[in-house]
Amino acid sequence: MDSNKPVTAAQKALGDFAPKLVELTDDVLFGDVWERPELSKRDRSLITCAALVATGKTEQLSFHFPKAIENGVKQAELVELITHLAFYVGWPSAMSAISRAKELFGEKQP
Repeated sequence: MDSNKPVTAAQKALGDFAPKLVELTDDVLFGDVWERPELSKRDRSLITCAALVATGKTEQLSFHFPKAIENGVKQAELVELITHLAFYVGWPSAMSAISRAKELFGEKQP
């Protein structure tokens, strides 16, 4: 690992346990795919959050919801994304995602 590079979330979470997965996450996913100019990071965040809600991967929302906010998505838009998806991906997936959102964002309003 280059000592001049900041420690990433993947490195903190997985460290030496899964070094290749960390490398792919940092270099390919976030270093290449997320940096492609064809979509904004805001759009990528909306797409990613929708995919995670649709596939029931709520544990990943703990990272991606705050990242979406950082990328310009509003909290109310994430709630609306979940509400909209309830009719396409299933009520249980939406309810699990909205519970995770409430945990992450608390009771504060957008």
